[in-house]
Amino acid sequence: MKIASASWMILLSLILLALPAAVAGKSCESLTALTLPHTTITLAEPVAAGALTLPGVPGPNPPAAITEMELKDLPAFCRVAITMKPSADSDIKAEVWMPTSGWNGKFMAVGNGGWAGTISYEAMTAPLVRGYATASTDTGHKGTALEGSFALGHPEKLIDFGYRAVHEMTVLAKDIIATYYENRPKLSYWNGCSTGGKQGLKEAQKFPGDYDGIVAGAPANFWTHLNAQYMWVAQAVNKSEASRIPPSKFPLIHDAVLRACDARDGVKDEVLENPARCKFDPKVLECKGADMPSCLTAAQVESARAIYSASMNPRTKQQIFPGLAPGSELGWAIQTSSQPFSIPTDYYKYVVYKDPNWDYKTFNFDSDIALADKIDNGLITATDPHLKEFFAHGGKLLQYHGWSDNIISPQNSINYYESVIETLGGADRVQDSYRLFMVPGMSHCRDGEGVTSFDSISVIEQWVEKGKAPGRIMASRIQDGKTQRTRPLCPYPQVAKYMGTGSSDDAANFVCASEK
Repeated sequence: MKIASASWMILLSLILLALPAAVAGKSCESLTALTLPHTTITLAEPVAAGALTLPGVPGPNPPAAITEMELKDLPAFCRVAITMKPSADSDIKAEVWMPTSGWNGKFMAVGNGGWAGTISYEAMTAPLVRGYATASTDTGHKGTALEGSFALGHPEKLIDFGYRAVHEMTVLAKDIIATYYENRPKLSYWNGCSTGGKQGLKEAQKFPGDYDGIVAGAPANFWTHLNAQYMWVAQAVNKSEASRIPPSKFPLIHDAVLRACDARDGVKDEVLENPARCKFDPKVLECKGADMPSCLTAAQVESARAIYSASMNPRTKQQIFPGLAPGSELGWAIQTSSQPFSIPTDYYKYVVYKDPNWDYKTFNFDSDIALADKIDNGLITATDPHLKEFFAHGGKLLQYHGWSDNIISPQNSINYYESVIETLGGADRVQDSYRLFMVPGMSHCRDGEGVTSFDSISVIEQWVEKGKAPGRIMASRIQDGKTQRTRPLCPYPQVAKYMGTGSSDDAANFVCASEK
């Protein structure tokens, strides 16, 4: 009888272990009683499967206006909202969502864009649907992603935005998850693009134990110099009224780029596989006489050259930040506006000079760069190449960047990747832990004329959990819900090369190889 009883106990234990993890933990509502350092749990409620209506991104008219967003087809989950105050001036909001059933035992946090200011609710849905517990933060202030005025007179809030909010959220989210499921997440992932990409790199650099796998897309990691690049372009395109390129001429320049360089990769498909090899001078479009829709004036030619060119320090002749790549022309509206992009302008107004009336036309590409770097001192910027500690515990870093990015130069990602290789002693020491994938035809983080749809989450999972380093990533171009083209994305510096036979819209007819 004792043997039979013991057998039943073992069988019962195995059955309990096989049940979804979520049903064995605390109730969602009971989490309001959880005590956490410098943190208040303001909401802990179960959410039924289906749709959820949440505050949207603050609108510009006026900035305080909030539009609603509806998230559909969500699984049932426990929604926890927290307020963190690690400093006297901190007011960091974050949410943690945990599947009611079917938890995969893992945690995935998602990043922000621009100056943040809102919780990235929409980005939280993808990991939640996959069974992840997920989290996001507003980084410590409310506002649109285009506004940096919160930083004026609030140095602690700037620290929160720079790195503290993400790290605090990460630590506390894991504690909440552990309490709810009575089990800590077995693996932790980060997924973000733009500012979210920068946040991922900052985590790997400053808090290498926070995450096991990081997906960092188009990172705004060289914050001070990226913002200077916008001043470089703004001063050029607004030199005079004649210098501004009207949006109606963007397709004209783009088509000229394709005529010059599209076929150089062996396939004429309206996408440049490697724009770095495209030597295009917009002077070929210069008007022979009066300004016309089919040509560029001499002043507009110089503006286009400024957009493609790297900003330079006039005294040292050193590059400050690279320019946009050929192929990005259809997205130049931000670059050619009568006023520079507000994200970099606000940085200089509210962080560097602390003067809301600061005029970008006064920007000095020597002294102002030095001042910005001194003030930042690694606070927001995330260019530290010393990733040895992150790699040492098995951390994997998957970085991607669209070649047609119209916000952040794709060369910036290459520059950082190569700095890590140089610092750690060569590509052979880095490839097992860090790979960069350049995406032909992709704009900033998404969209574009190339194959811009790919599953980065599955790729990082396979790498971290099964040791399968990505030798290529399958990507698709989807239009009207239909797949028009597939193509492999290749680990830099390799590119996708057409093998010469079969459809050029089929990834099976391409191989990843190094260029000569």
